[in-house]
Amino acid sequence: MLPPALARRLDDGTDTGAAGLPRRSFLKMTAVSGFALGAFPLLAEAQAPAAAGLKPAQQPAAFVSIAKDGTVTVTVNRLEFGQGTHTGLAMVLAEELDADWSRVRAVHGSQAIAYADPAYGMHLTGGSTAIKNSYTQYRELGARTRAMLVQAAATQWGVPAASLATERGVVIGPGGKRADYGALAEAAMQLPVPTQVTLKDPKNFKLIGQPTGRIDAAAKSSGRQDFGIDVRLPGMLTAVCQHPPVFGGKVASVDDAAARAVKGVKAVLRVPLHNGGEGVAVVADGYWAAKQGRDALKLEWSDAGRQKVDSTAQLAAYRALAAKTGHVKYQADMAPLAGAPHKISAEFHFPYLAHAPMEPLNCTVQLTGRGADGKAKLWVGTQMPGLEAAAAVRVLGIQPENLAMEVQMAGGGFGRRGLPTSDFVVEACTIAKAAQAAGIEAPIRTLWSREDDIRGGYYRPMHVHRAEIGFDAKGKVLAWDHVIVGQSIMAGTFFESAMVKDGVDTTMVEGMRAPYEVPMRLSAHHPKDNVPVLWWRSVGSTHTAYAMETLVDEIARATRQDPVAYRMALMDAKATRHRAALQLAVDRSGYGKRQLPAGRAWGVALHESFDSVVAYVVEASVENGTPRLHQVTAGLHCNLAVNPKSVEAQIQGAALMGLSMCLPGAAVTLKDGVVEQSNFGDFVVPRITDMPAIAVHIVPSADAPTGMGEPGLPPLAPAFANAIARLTGKPLRELPFKLA
Repeated sequence: MLPPALARRLDDGTDTGAAGLPRRSFLKMTAVSGFALGAFPLLAEAQAPAAAGLKPAQQPAAFVSIAKDGTVTVTVNRLEFGQGTHTGLAMVLAEELDADWSRVRAVHGSQAIAYADPAYGMHLTGGSTAIKNSYTQYRELGARTRAMLVQAAATQWGVPAASLATERGVVIGPGGKRADYGALAEAAMQLPVPTQVTLKDPKNFKLIGQPTGRIDAAAKSSGRQDFGIDVRLPGMLTAVCQHPPVFGGKVASVDDAAARAVKGVKAVLRVPLHNGGEGVAVVADGYWAAKQGRDALKLEWSDAGRQKVDSTAQLAAYRALAAKTGHVKYQADMAPLAGAPHKISAEFHFPYLAHAPMEPLNCTVQLTGRGADGKAKLWVGTQMPGLEAAAAVRVLGIQPENLAMEVQMAGGGFGRRGLPTSDFVVEACTIAKAAQAAGIEAPIRTLWSREDDIRGGYYRPMHVHRAEIGFDAKGKVLAWDHVIVGQSIMAGTFFESAMVKDGVDTTMVEGMRAPYEVPMRLSAHHPKDNVPVLWWRSVGSTHTAYAMETLVDEIARATRQDPVAYRMALMDAKATRHRAALQLAVDRSGYGKRQLPAGRAWGVALHESFDSVVAYVVEASVENGTPRLHQVTAGLHCNLAVNPKSVEAQIQGAALMGLSMCLPGAAVTLKDGVVEQSNFGDFVVPRITDMPAIAVHIVPSADAPTGMGEPGLPPLAPAFANAIARLTGKPLRELPFKLA
C-alpha cells in the first residue's frame, strides 16, 4: 500500500535501527493532521528517555506476555488482514526467545506509541514494511525477554546466568535443572530490561526460514475467526449511510417517513461527510432493518459546483495531455529519436480500480458521557490506528486520553483500510455523535455494503501513458520519451510536501526506467478530477511495470531477440538481484528447453517494488478469443524469507490480483459523475476457474528481509500480455485486455 518512494522519504533523516524510535517524519505528519504530541501523553512520554534507556517500541512488556502454563502471547504492531504478519513477526520474536512454537499466540496492538512502525514513527501497516521494518525490533524483543527469563532462573538457582541455556520454552541449568518460562515469567518481568542483547547467528535459526503454518489458519478455515464486522456488544445498533451519487454532493431534501416506519429503525440522521459532502444515516436494530430503512428514503441531491466526471470525455482529455511533455522527472537527450532506424509509438490506457476487500468497511463506536469529559471506544480493522485515533478525537471532541481502540482482524484491505482522510472512521464517529445527540445511548456499528464502497469509495487512479522509443537493429535504445497522465494520490494530503516534487507525484512514476539502462525523458501531468483516489496494492507499479515490461518485450520481438537474453543485456550492471530472480524463474519453468503444447506461448516480465524483485515466466493461450493463463513460475529475491510458506501465499495472492487487472470488466467507469459499477456482478474479479497453477521459487539469501506483500502483483499482467502478443503478433496496450 505505502508507495516505495514514500517509504524512502520517511527513511530520510530518521534513525531506522531498532535502537532508536524515529521522530522527524512522525512529528511532521501528525502535526499537520492535528495529532500533536502534546495532546497525547503516551506519545509525549515516548519521546523522553525511558528508565532503561529504551524506547517503548523496544521494551518487552508491551509485546510479550507469558502465562503460567507457558503460553506466549505476542502483540503485533501491524494489522493482520491476510498477509500473515501475525505469524511472521511472532516467528521472529519466538526465534530469539527460544519459545515453544506450539504455545505461541498473536494479538493486535493498539494506537499506543509502542506499536508505531520503528522506522517511520507512525502506526502503519502498508508498503510491504511489516517484516522489513520490524525484523530487528522483534528479534531484540525476543532476545531481551529471553535474557530476563534466564536471569530470573539464575537468581532463583543461585548460579551465573551464563551457565544456563534455553530450549522450547524452558530454561535449562546445571545438573539437569529445568524451569518452564511460565513459572519464571512473573519474576522475570520485574527485572531491569537489558539495553544490549546478542542476537543469534542466522545459521542457528530454528524457526526463521522454515515453512510454517499460519497461527490464524485453523480459525479462519473453520469460520471461527472474528473480524471487525463480527463485533457484537450489548444493545448495539447498526448504521448504514446513503452517500451522494456524485462525490461531494449534498442533500437537497429528505423524505424519511417511510424509512422511520420500518420495524427496527431508531433514527434517520443527516450527517456531514469527510469530503465536504453530506449523507443520510439510518440507525436500526440490525443491518437488514437499517438497509431497508435506507432503501425507503426519498432523497434529492445537490451537486452544485461539483465536477461530473465522464469516463469517455476524461480519456479524451488525458490522451490530449499525454501528447505534450509534462513536469519532468527524468531528463535525457531526445535528439536521437527523430533519426532512429526503428521506432515504437505506444499509448496505454489503465482504468480506475476499486480495492473491493472481501470484508466490507466497518467501525463500531461506543460513547459514554458528553463533551470534553466524554469517552469513546472504537473497534476497527485499520492500517493506521494512530491516524484513525487522531481523526476520532477531532470528530468527537474528546480528550485524546479518553479514546480507546481495539484493532480488529480485517478481511483484506489493499490500501483501502489505510488512508489519510480516515473516511469510514470519521463517518462512524460522526454518526455515533449525531445519534447520541438524538438521545441514543448505545454502541453503533457503522457498516458499508460492497455497493457503498465500490460506488462511493476510493480508487486506483486512471492513467494514460504515451511512449516514443527509438532503437537500433540490435535493440540499443537511443531515446525513450515517456509521458504519464493521472491524478495525484498525494495532492491534498499531509504527504504532499514530501512526495510531490517539481510538479511530479513520485508515487505515480515509481517503477519507471530501472533496472534498465535507457536514456529516458519521463514527465507527468496531474489533472484534478472529482474522483477520490488512493494507493492500491503495489501503487504506481500497477501501471508502470506494465508499460515498461511490455515495451521492453516489444523491442526484443522487433529485433528478433530472446526476451530473457535481451533483458539480461539491457539491465544495469548492479541489478544482480534482478538477474538472479529472472534466471531462477527461467530455470524452474523450463523456458527455452521444454516444448509447449500447441497454441501456447511463453511470457516473461520482472519488476522491483518495495525492495523485492519478482520475475514471472508464464504459459498462456487464446481460447475462443479469450486469453487464458495456464502456468506461472515465479522467481523472487526478497532477501531472507522469514516464512517461505507465507511468501508463497503472498505471491499467489498478488499474482491473482494482477490477473484481475487483465479480465474484461475489471474497471471502474463513471457517467455524469456517478460510478457505474456496484458489485462483483459488474466489477469483475477472478473466479477459481481463472486461477493458473503457480510455482514459487525463492533466491536463497541471509540478508535482512525486504517487502513481500505487494511485489508479486506488478509483473503478472505484463508477463501475461507478452505471451498473448507472441501468439497474436499484436501488443496489448490496455487493461483490462481487449483483443479486438
